[in-house]
Amino acid sequence: MDFQQLQSLPRMIMRQRIRPMVNQYQFHAVLPDGGEGPLLAFAQQKRLAFKEQVTLYTDDSKQWPVLGFKARNVIDLGATYDVFDASGAPIGLFRKDFKQSLLRSTWHVEQPGLGQITGQERNVALAVLRRFIDALAFVPYHFDFVLNGQVAFSVDKRWGIRDRYTIEIPSPHVDRRLVIAMAVAIDALQSR
Repeated sequence: MDFQQLQSLPRMIMRQRIRPMVNQYQFHAVLPDGGEGPLLAFAQQKRLAFKEQVTLYTDDSKQWPVLGFKARNVIDLGATYDVFDASGAPIGLFRKDFKQSLLRSTWHVEQPGLGQITGQERNVALAVLRRFIDALAFVPYHFDFVLNGQVAFSVDKRWGIRDRYTIEIPSPHVDRRLVIAMAVAIDALQSR
């Protein structure tokens, strides 16, 4: 799928594959009837890495990169992650707001020419409870990413044995590659 086709998508699905030592993710377009469409990207993230780096590929053969993100520093509570395209050119960044995330997970996404997009868990009470009750880790959560008072995109974790997310992108201006990187980060880096 080329960039223009990807950029036109208003919805995606992210599925996590269960593997012992890595997190694997598949991104699919959503068909007009709501069904799962073609594979857009595949990611693999090593668990317990000191300096986080994730590359997304066209499929699980991992031959053709699509995009990636990399932490600027080793183990940083408020780490900044640079997002780059297949050629290594920067397309934006995201970072966790450590202070605000103590009670309600908060992320900031920056795309050149667009400004800062702030994402927070939608349900404040559930966000607080999840920090103190480990058994609630399986409960779905929802993030809204807001730009100038409007939802630019949202990431919703669904019920199920495997993690499955629905990603809604009402803003035509947000780079879908940044959205994909942020969705992987929400799952892979949320508990850090």
